[in-house]
Amino acid sequence: MTTTTIDSMVQRKLIEILRILHENQEPIGARLIADRMNERGYPIGERGVRYHLRILDERGLTSRQGYDGRIITEPGINELKNALVGDRLGFIITKIEKLIYDTTFDLKTGQGRVITNTSIIDKDDFDRTMEILSEVVNNGFSISPYIKIIDEGTIASDIKIQPGKVAIATMCSITIDGILMKSGIPVNTRYGGILEVKDRKPVGFEELIVYTGTTIDPMKIFISRKMTRVLDAVNTGNGVLLSNMREIPESSIIEAQKVLDSIMDLGIGGIAEIGKPGKSVLNASVDAGRIGVVAYAGVNGMAAVEESGINVDTHPISTVLDFSELKKLE
Repeated sequence: MTTTTIDSMVQRKLIEILRILHENQEPIGARLIADRMNERGYPIGERGVRYHLRILDERGLTSRQGYDGRIITEPGINELKNALVGDRLGFIITKIEKLIYDTTFDLKTGQGRVITNTSIIDKDDFDRTMEILSEVVNNGFSISPYIKIIDEGTIASDIKIQPGKVAIATMCSITIDGILMKSGIPVNTRYGGILEVKDRKPVGFEELIVYTGTTIDPMKIFISRKMTRVLDAVNTGNGVLLSNMREIPESSIIEAQKVLDSIMDLGIGGIAEIGKPGKSVLNASVDAGRIGVVAYAGVNGMAAVEESGINVDTHPISTVLDFSELKKLE
């Protein structure tokens, strides 16, 4: 193994440790960092983490907080933002895999953690935003009617709600992947895209982005480029919606169908299409021996709000919240 290869491996581990510290927001010790590194596919022990932390300390990217552990410094945050593209590729799928792992929602009890998106608006736009969200949910173009209102000054993940603003947490459709995984069904979260609908039925994806090949969430890309027509879908039945596709093994389809039915019985839906083994689903290719499952994105409601002219700052797949914290949108 060459020195260059070793240096590259060390650099990737350093960047991943910075990510973990940034996500945690509070001091964290080497043992817990090692556990999270192993969850993300980096085989490393507690001693190895301490070695890497010393390097980060020397560079001023982390700071020791007594016996509580380390925190990331401002230079560390800047280093993370400016990491080489090669090191950053796959960051979104890494985050998705972590949040899927953190999903604990139990279909039998209706309790546990679910993945949520966070969208920030001006307080003056709150009433109109709620009206639009209700319209999108009532038309079946979002995964769930359950939301959480987060007041100014509250921090959600790494997002601070400024004075005069209010945040709305909506359930993310990747929650479906977490529930399937917890039910023993392997899931490959594959594409994010924009899906054309006609007469309120899905026709096919117009654009697709592979989650493993992007540093920016596909939903954020499509919203920023104003490529959605959610309000058209609500008002006329014809439009373009944010959606994603995951693959499950062909052998799991019977059990997966039971899980998906149970999800919908609990008022968590948004399933647009379930494909056939090894066959493309709504223009999205599927590997042999697998089945594609397409779901409408949880941020469709906020995309519609933005289409209406309201300024929205949306952070897809932002964090996990206990389902009990969410209230049903009336």
